[in-house]
Amino acid sequence: MQPYEQLGAFYLGRPYDPATRTTRPTPLLYDAKDLTTHAVCVGMTGSGKTGLCLALLEEAAIDGIPAIAIDPKGDLGNLLLTFPDLAPADFRPWVDEAEAARKGMAPDAYAAKVADTWKSGLEAWDQDGERIRRLRAAADLAIYTPGSAAGLPLSVLRSFAAPPAALRDDADAMRERLMSAVSGLLGLVGVAADPIKSREHILLSSLLDRAWRDGRDLDLAGMIAAIQKPPFDKVGVLDLESFFPGSERFELAMRLNNLLASPGFAAWSEGEPLDVARLLWTPRGRPRISILSIAHLSEAERMFFVTLLLNEVLAWVRTQPGTSSLRAVLYMDEVYGYFPPTAEPPSKRPMLTLLKQARAFGVGCVLATQNPVDLDYKGLANTGTWFLGRLQTERDKARVLEGLEGAATASGASLDRAAMDTILSGLGNRVFLLHNVHDDAPVLFETRWVMSYLRGPLTRTQIRTLMEGRSAVAPAAPAPQAPAPAPAAAAASTVPVSTPPILPPEVPVFYAPAEAGTTPVRYRPRLLGSARLHFVNASTKVDAWDRRVLRVAVEDAVGATSPWEAADDLGGEEPRLVERAAPAAAFEELPADAMQPRSYADWGKALADHVYRTSTLTIWKCSDPKAVSEPGEDEGRFRVRVAQIAREARDVDVEKLRKRYAPRLAQIQDRIRRAEERVEREASQYSAQRTQTAISVGAGILGALFGRKIASVGNVGRATTAMRGIGRAAKEREDIGRAQQEVEAQHKALADLESEFQAEIASLRGPVDPTSIALDTVEIRPRKSDIAVERVALVWEPSR
Repeated sequence: MQPYEQLGAFYLGRPYDPATRTTRPTPLLYDAKDLTTHAVCVGMTGSGKTGLCLALLEEAAIDGIPAIAIDPKGDLGNLLLTFPDLAPADFRPWVDEAEAARKGMAPDAYAAKVADTWKSGLEAWDQDGERIRRLRAAADLAIYTPGSAAGLPLSVLRSFAAPPAALRDDADAMRERLMSAVSGLLGLVGVAADPIKSREHILLSSLLDRAWRDGRDLDLAGMIAAIQKPPFDKVGVLDLESFFPGSERFELAMRLNNLLASPGFAAWSEGEPLDVARLLWTPRGRPRISILSIAHLSEAERMFFVTLLLNEVLAWVRTQPGTSSLRAVLYMDEVYGYFPPTAEPPSKRPMLTLLKQARAFGVGCVLATQNPVDLDYKGLANTGTWFLGRLQTERDKARVLEGLEGAATASGASLDRAAMDTILSGLGNRVFLLHNVHDDAPVLFETRWVMSYLRGPLTRTQIRTLMEGRSAVAPAAPAPQAPAPAPAAAAASTVPVSTPPILPPEVPVFYAPAEAGTTPVRYRPRLLGSARLHFVNASTKVDAWDRRVLRVAVEDAVGATSPWEAADDLGGEEPRLVERAAPAAAFEELPADAMQPRSYADWGKALADHVYRTSTLTIWKCSDPKAVSEPGEDEGRFRVRVAQIAREARDVDVEKLRKRYAPRLAQIQDRIRRAEERVEREASQYSAQRTQTAISVGAGILGALFGRKIASVGNVGRATTAMRGIGRAAKEREDIGRAQQEVEAQHKALADLESEFQAEIASLRGPVDPTSIALDTVEIRPRKSDIAVERVALVWEPSR
């Protein structure tokens, strides 16, 4: 068998000959770049669809391509069941004891049989435990369970955060995100809302749109409050109360509040945030296969989560630079119900947008289903790859052929529907038709043996076992809360008053928003300082501005030599502030120095000095390939970007090699074709000469037996002709031998050329492990002359 470990190529199986029902020895390799035009896999239960798709994900992991895999059934967790030693003890905890009993075997014996089956299956496809080790070393695999603590939990509250500025500036993208996010949320609370006609949908969309365009996040609690008191008086040309009376808005708010207060929903706010970059790479930049298991959720919850996830992926895609190489894979198993041909579930619009736009950013979408009649094939018309397995009904086959015709039309190719119909009718288990618009013709192939143990859907207990000892990469950002009250000793030293102190107009005063509640608000004084810094470095070509926002208790700043040393660093964004205090609030005593404008000027100078002394901009540099991180880009994401640059360079080099070898390859193939034609021609001539010689010899013998004279002239002539024929036949046989030798020589030349090509391919950079890339750091100090203190303000922060 030819080597299959090639750069940017996925080993999926071997070409299949339907006439002999056998596979050819050459591997079927799928170009990873072709996946950027997306793929769909269709096959009934038992067709081998799950095995094929898991093999695709295994190959992506080995090549360093991360993936997000949506798992509605629980099958994809099998990707974590990889055992390099192929020992029965490794399989034993995962075999189905009920299945063993049905086969009349003890669990241990059944595990030994499964281990032997997997070892034999891998060997038959030229794989072994070492390749499994490569798979496990190449990528991190994790199972996330939104709404459950069985696997790694995910918090969805971030999904109502303001999208990136690039998406907010795109009117169509913003509208689609609003529509799908609101539809998913309303579906979760049982409101079937039309985006055009539904008051609920229009109100929530308006609230989200207002918050997002202001760059503000709006969590579920904030949305409930905004429903009761919207920040606008009119919707369209109607006043708010006429459009949606307050009593009816209260009913909607109660529905969302019941959702928020339910014990089950608490799990949706736990774990790491729903962040696409975190799902695709570890903090160090190692590629990750994130399996999002949603089998435990209700249908409404699944739709809600899938819609939010697709929106997050879409928002992330639009922040990435364009590329022709494969950057990441989004895979969804059993897409039934999420992308139907006529209905408009919330998930359909972002899915359709991804199919249209993600390819330009190197993201390949792979959709799998056993119900082809429930797929919008018009939406899949631009899908470049179709994996077609055994289908259940003629109706299924007709729908698949319809989709293939649409894809062929979109790519400018032609489709032989009758021939395709015949092929699809004869498919067996694990045999698929690969229709790739990037190839010259469809290919039948049998899928390879997967390295993962296919034990079937995982239970929550099994998922918990696989994820035991693991935790989310980072805790989810907590919901906004009021600051904790001061310690008892500190609180006792101040006497709260019912009105804030009167301050000179030169002192800027603000209030942090207070959450609604039944107990009075008590405000504590804080200083908030913000400053802009300028970082310049010629060697890295960095010229960037940054902002630092600090917050410190007034009592820590008054009289201190360095008033900002004990400050909290809030990063680059100021917290949301308002200009009015909550009603019936109490205020702690304000020190006299905090009432003097000159104190704020002094604190501003101290802030400039503090940020100059404590601020640095870390820039990461890579020498091979040459790259420099962007300001604010952390190490992990820079490593991912460098790996993508290396992958793009690798793909370019491979394409150059293919173009360089293509003329020589075509020349040898042409020689093989002509040599084989000569063998056929010489064989035909030899056959004709043998027949003629046999006739001549026969005529001579008959003449000698029945003629009147043995040595007659005729008999001698016929004998001479026969002898000449025998000589010519021998010559023709020698010509056949020489022609066959030429065919063998040309096949050897072809094999030598392919070996030479593979050797050059192997000399190129292999799959790049982001975590092993050598990096240097450059620490850049800000320009002291460019530091600009934006403001130092007094901020009253509430506590209960």
